Amino acid sequence: MAKHIRTQKIKDKPLVCMVGFDCHAVVHSDYSRFMGVPVEALGMVYYASVFIFYLLLAIFEVVLSVNFLNFIILTSLIAVLFSVYLIIVQIFVLRKGCSWCFVSALLSILIFVLSVIK
Repeated sequence: MAKHIRTQKIKDKPLVCMVGFDCHAVVHSDYSRFMGVPVEALGMVYYASVFIFYLLLAIFEVVLSVNFLNFIILTSLIAVLFSVYLIIVQIFVLRKGCSWCFVSALLSILIFVLSVIK
């Protein structure tokens, strides 16, 4: 998702959303960057990191320390909190929504929940 948003944004192509949403306005708003970094780039780094973390966990399960697992949970929690912040901005500040962003937030929540119950 984050890669799709990034690709469309770089190519300056309209981002198609579900009816009633305005993805273009959201992903081109002042809130589409965090400390100068595009939010979708942060998302790509996060999803790639989660993939790598769980790949390492699958390969080296016995070797991984509790600290590593706690790092995965903490990273997922930060992603959830950041996603909630972005959803709040969409609803209350921009008064526009992006269906891609909502799905990404739900994925972050799912990753966090699965990390905690692991």
